[in-house]
Amino acid sequence: MHRELESSSLYLSVSMNAETVIQLNSDCPPGFQKNENNECVSKNMYLQYKTNEDRGVGGLKTPLPVGRDGFSPQQIDLGRYLFFDPILSVDGSMSCATCHDPSKGFSDGRATAIGLHGEELPRSTPSLWNVSYFKRFFWDGRVESLEKQLEGPLFSKHEMGNTPDQLHKSLNQNEVYKNLFAKAFPDRDSKDSISLNEIYLAITAFESSLISLNSKYDRYAHGFSEALNENEIEGLNVFRSFVARCAECHTPPLFTNQQIAVIGSPEPEGKPLDVGAEIPFKDKTLRAGFKVPSLRNVAKTAPYMHSGRFKSLKETIQFYTKGRGHAVPEGEDLYLHWHIWEPNLTEYEMDRLVDFLNTLSDETFLPEVPKILPSEVYNVPINREL
Repeated sequence: MHRELESSSLYLSVSMNAETVIQLNSDCPPGFQKNENNECVSKNMYLQYKTNEDRGVGGLKTPLPVGRDGFSPQQIDLGRYLFFDPILSVDGSMSCATCHDPSKGFSDGRATAIGLHGEELPRSTPSLWNVSYFKRFFWDGRVESLEKQLEGPLFSKHEMGNTPDQLHKSLNQNEVYKNLFAKAFPDRDSKDSISLNEIYLAITAFESSLISLNSKYDRYAHGFSEALNENEIEGLNVFRSFVARCAECHTPPLFTNQQIAVIGSPEPEGKPLDVGAEIPFKDKTLRAGFKVPSLRNVAKTAPYMHSGRFKSLKETIQFYTKGRGHAVPEGEDLYLHWHIWEPNLTEYEMDRLVDFLNTLSDETFLPEVPKILPSEVYNVPINREL
């Protein structure tokens, strides 16, 4: 009985101590300003541009799409803890950050992702930078909100392997998380259980705060002409040209037009054709079609394409310049995007494109990885020999 009381007291002490160890930030992350309603509203130089008219293809001073914002600082910070906490997976072995690693451009540096128990997954891990501006998610564009996207990896038996019931139970059994959710969602009764929708919203709030808009390119776009050197400016001109036509799909400032495109990218040796967007959209014209990815921080996220087929930016550019449909498997009659043609870029032009793509790197607002997680605080192993 004495040991049981000591054990209970230790758990109580750990839980109470968590309130001092883990506090939700009341300030908005960089790139956001808090309004009178305790909402974090995005602030950046692109808000000064109101129209795309007369800017040409890939024009510099063009606005961003409408993004997600308006979350409270507490919701964003709670989402940060959840994002890095393996409590979200069925066996406590994986967090969101396992695949979306901040040190690797919020990707994982692999050709294709690795799921539960080391299982190789069929597609690469996309970066999360600037996802607040995206309208479709997953490589095949099958869902239209971050909240719905979250359910994919969380509850896939091939990825984090959890179930809604188990996720709900594990977080509600953690007193630290119960306290944090009550602070992040103050309008509900603090005695209410954590809901799945609150979990999804908090992670969405954090992911929507991952803003990368302060690169060398951005400084140049906003009028600082010395931000790019001569080689990088030449690369920008190739990127925007009607020869390379990069900007027609990878449209600044987000560097994606957010459309599904069939480009005929080859699969890794020995693997069958990934039919991509054909399945969710039930549209044969989208066979082997995939969402055009943003090129923000692209230098950080090799290898490239949905299958991680190309190891470097130069190799990826070489694919585009080799000619329309050159890698389409025999017997496949794909509806290739009309932007895909035969630019026949020189080695010099391809090297300048690489120079330019490197100017899109910016991790100024890289979030801090939590030093301690709620699951670690509350679930401290108890020495029953005390």
